[in-house]
Amino acid sequence: MAIDWDAAYRNGEVFWDRGAPSPPLKQYLERHPVHGRSLVPGCGRGHEVALAVAHGLDVTGLDLAPTGLAEARALYPPLAGRFVAGNLFDPPAAMRGAFDVVLEHTCMSALHPTLRASYRHGIDLTLRPGGLLIGVWYINPSLDAGDEGPPFPFSVPALTALFADGYEIVADYVPDVAFSGREGRERVRVLRRAG
Repeated sequence: MAIDWDAAYRNGEVFWDRGAPSPPLKQYLERHPVHGRSLVPGCGRGHEVALAVAHGLDVTGLDLAPTGLAEARALYPPLAGRFVAGNLFDPPAAMRGAFDVVLEHTCMSALHPTLRASYRHGIDLTLRPGGLLIGVWYINPSLDAGDEGPPFPFSVPALTALFADGYEIVADYVPDVAFSGREGRERVRVLRRAG
């Protein structure tokens, strides 16, 4: 199932963008400082990239949608050079094995379930051994009748299974902060790649 992400930005159909970084991710970084090079896959308008910079990370935002990247550069001009066009499933050579931290928010839930193995492969390609995948995972979002997604339903057992081999869970909880409407429907799970 292919989604034209650039068309979504051109048409203003970016319901996942709340105009600010993920509250649970912000809270996690405030409580657990991390360092090094970081990647935000599916960075869109760049709110999590700006958050990562504010917390001292050397961050790159990656996205398929040229319009989303242009909007990110317009919203965060000092960070314009941090927004890169590309595909997580086949990242540029310079990004392979280059990151100490991957920050996940809304990228995974936007992907059809048939693409989850490709997502995992993309994380494996970009995250260094010993690196952290810090995710705010949208767990089983409520969908209207007849709506298949995105966001696509994703369960905690499915998340566990996806990263069962080669990753260790270092934090796992339902956050006490969220965007309106997402209360109790997200999970912070931090995974460390085996070294």
